[in-house]
Amino acid sequence: MKVESQLEKISSFGHLELLANQIVEGFISGMHKSPFHGFSSEFAEHKVYNPGESTRHIDWKLFAKTDRLYTKRYEEETNLRCHIILDNSSSMHYPRLKDGQPFYENKIGFSVLASAVLMDLLKRQRDAVGLSVYSDNYEFYAPEKGSGRHHRMLINKLEEVLEKPRESKSTDTITYLHQIAQKMHRRSMIILFTDMFQGEDNEDLFNALQHLKHNKHKVVLFHVIDKKTEFSFDFDNTPRKFVDLETGEQVNLFAENIKDEYEKLVKDYFKKIEDTCMQYRIKYVPVSVDEKFEKILLTYLVEKQKFG
Repeated sequence: MKVESQLEKISSFGHLELLANQIVEGFISGMHKSPFHGFSSEFAEHKVYNPGESTRHIDWKLFAKTDRLYTKRYEEETNLRCHIILDNSSSMHYPRLKDGQPFYENKIGFSVLASAVLMDLLKRQRDAVGLSVYSDNYEFYAPEKGSGRHHRMLINKLEEVLEKPRESKSTDTITYLHQIAQKMHRRSMIILFTDMFQGEDNEDLFNALQHLKHNKHKVVLFHVIDKKTEFSFDFDNTPRKFVDLETGEQVNLFAENIKDEYEKLVKDYFKKIEDTCMQYRIKYVPVSVDEKFEKILLTYLVEKQKFG
């Protein structure tokens, strides 16, 4: 399932919807040939054919390719509502991209493309999707809908997030997670992309995450990082100036002098997040900007099956 090979072919177009569509097409093609074929019916506008059902809607072309019987899904079978939440604070715009570097190799670009890919899956199954974007203010909110026009509007918003110049914006995750939770009245799957860098008390943050689970929502937290530098602190040993993207605070140091202590603190923090999410039954998935998108897609499929 080499969906990443699709990126090189068309990333030069810079068109988010086209890129997301090609990734999903590659993923679906791989799924039909993989041990996960049972999941493919969950998003490819098909469902497994059960003996005794009418053969009227069997997709014979797919049968010829896979030697398995699937029937086509139709609009009245829509049963999922999904709300995607995107952290657009300044720390998400790390690392700074070099000229010619693909947009999805920093945290915000990776999260935007992952969101677009998930929206493509939801669109194929005619499920309803909504979007929230926040930083130091609640930048955008759209409720869950399934129309093509709505999908286009959300894609336009994601492209706008990529195109806007980076500003120094802090994170007010707690306030806006509570606000989003209050807007979610019907049972939904809630997917959050954030780097979890925030200055507030951790307990308040976890309370906000727990609030998202009210009304029996399912919450999936994708913890987005640049693993090489943010987790492993992998810098050469030359004097460097480190700048807080949200406060502008600067510090000069040799990375090697604090590497061990930094890595221990980060590992402890990640473990606390993971343990707390487990306690609250929130699906916690750490992802790095250099990872493949299969992890995002398979997590979605597995959690959707559990959501039922």
